[in-house]
Amino acid sequence: MSDVSQIVIHIGSFEFQLHQSILVWLVICVLMAIVAYIAGKKIENADPSVAPKGIVYWSEELYNLCLYVIKGNLKETTAHYLPMFGTIMIGMLLSNLVGLVGFQNPTSNISFNATLALMFFLMIQFHGITKSGLIARLKELTEPMWLLTPLNVIGELATPISLTMRLFGNILAGTIISLLIYTVIKSVAPIGYIGLLITPFIHMYLDIFSGVIQTYIFFTLGTYFLGQQVAQQED
Repeated sequence: MSDVSQIVIHIGSFEFQLHQSILVWLVICVLMAIVAYIAGKKIENADPSVAPKGIVYWSEELYNLCLYVIKGNLKETTAHYLPMFGTIMIGMLLSNLVGLVGFQNPTSNISFNATLALMFFLMIQFHGITKSGLIARLKELTEPMWLLTPLNVIGELATPISLTMRLFGNILAGTIISLLIYTVIKSVAPIGYIGLLITPFIHMYLDIFSGVIQTYIFFTLGTYFLGQQVAQQED
């Protein structure tokens, strides 16, 4: 798949293009579904008196990891949103790390990131309206004084834009930097091959560390804003 840039599907006069990043995301989704099914069967048959191991153990660790990221923001509503956000979180993490095996990161595609950010935005607005009503939600945009309404509207719209561009910029930048490093190494070969000694450390930061951090930041910020609408706020 790393040699496939896109798949073009023709339906009559309509042309539909699937970019490599989207193809990678579809493969990740299928693999996650298969693993989740197997893990579910293993968990159903697991003996609770025996310490978990294998896929059951790792499923519990991923569950606790996702719980750690979103529980502080969603509070009592965490159990309701955990299945969806936990699944997307793991998918995004894999999307950020898939560049390690030579595929294009789905998160380096701005449309992919914008879709996830728009999901958060629509959920925030939907719950804001259902919690207090449309009139009350619109009134929030005029607080603390009506002169600040334009700034409040911009602030609301800035949420999906910020989530999209932060993730897109960091993942794409890591991809570009890695490509430039390998280009330099190739251009000064064979001496440049010495540079391959440091590339594992570069990937540790650009792909692993940055990928994990960006996933954490995306869902921490997204669930924070959502939590303002769905979770009970402490006095």
